[in-house]
Amino acid sequence: MATRMRQEEKSEASVSAVLDAGLELFSTQGYRATTLRDIASKAGLSVGNIYHHFPDKHAIYQRLIDRYWERLLDPGLPLNQVFARASFPEDLEEMAGAIEQVVTANAAHILLIYVDIIEFQGEHVRAFYEGMAKRFATAYGPQFTARKKAGEFGDADPMTAVMVATRWLFYFYTVEKCFGVPLHLGMTGKQATTEFIRLLRYGLLRDRPQNGGRPSIRKKPIQRKPIRQKTSAAKPAKAKRGGES
Repeated sequence: MATRMRQEEKSEASVSAVLDAGLELFSTQGYRATTLRDIASKAGLSVGNIYHHFPDKHAIYQRLIDRYWERLLDPGLPLNQVFARASFPEDLEEMAGAIEQVVTANAAHILLIYVDIIEFQGEHVRAFYEGMAKRFATAYGPQFTARKKAGEFGDADPMTAVMVATRWLFYFYTVEKCFGVPLHLGMTGKQATTEFIRLLRYGLLRDRPQNGGRPSIRKKPIQRKPIRQKTSAAKPAKAKRGGES
């Protein structure tokens, strides 16, 4: 029994080493530029040992993508607990913090998404994003419906708003944490998210258009100069000479 447990632990350690090596190499130099020999060297294993656990390089890549999706869908993830409470938009600050945590902890996995888009045309990530709208509808649909009936929301669709907020925050922190470009909006992360949240909650225009139409552009009234009427002034009569009357 003890020998079997040691073998299982050794096997798990080998799998973990392969995945860690594959993640680092795939996320930094791409899929096609990475060979099994590269992964084996990085993991401190033989190529034969890798074949004992994975049929090919693609299986390693697929496992890494699947592992990231599993983390994102874990009910215990703080971000998913935010979604489950469905308190949008009051919880935008908490959502921003939770998304920052996800991006920071999974920066290399997020880079795999970009590798997938470039090298596989999104083959491995398409299904996850295709199901995004359905997941948000499940989490927020009942709450949003009740609040709309209660007149708490205006003309804007709250479901669109929560999806835009989530995707923007993921994009923002990806640029900061994964691309290494802080202050890319000319302000700190805290300032940028604060401004975004203010914009999303309260909008940009002071006067909102009715029925979802475009705002009317207020023009200054044209100051027209009064037109002077031309009048023909009577010429003074010439004085008559002599006794002319």
